[in-house]
Amino acid sequence: MARIKRAVNAHKKRRKVLKLAKGYFGTRSKQYRSASEQVRRSLRYAYAGRKMRKRDFRRLWIIRINAAARMNGMSYSTFINGLKKKNIDINRKMLAEMAVNDQDAFAQLVKIAKEA
Repeated sequence: MARIKRAVNAHKKRRKVLKLAKGYFGTRSKQYRSASEQVRRSLRYAYAGRKMRKRDFRRLWIIRINAAARMNGMSYSTFINGLKKKNIDINRKMLAEMAVNDQDAFAQLVKIAKEA
């Protein structure tokens, strides 16, 4: 059997890591070992960050809906409960958008939720 040399594959692997480390400070963008450690850590942070973004946006929407509902004399929980009782299915993203840009329509929703 022929002998397998790994030089080409090793260079490809290192080049890929150093390309991902482009823009990092100091040796983290130049030397393979510290670059690979930083890239591994960065990819972990990026993965966690994609999950966190969803939580952060939902939290922001709830805060905006709560503020708008309180301006109309109702708390967030009673507002959402009233909408559920009236079988109105609007997601929190759209409710937050209405709370910011279309206060009149949001006020009508609050009125509907109060009736429930």
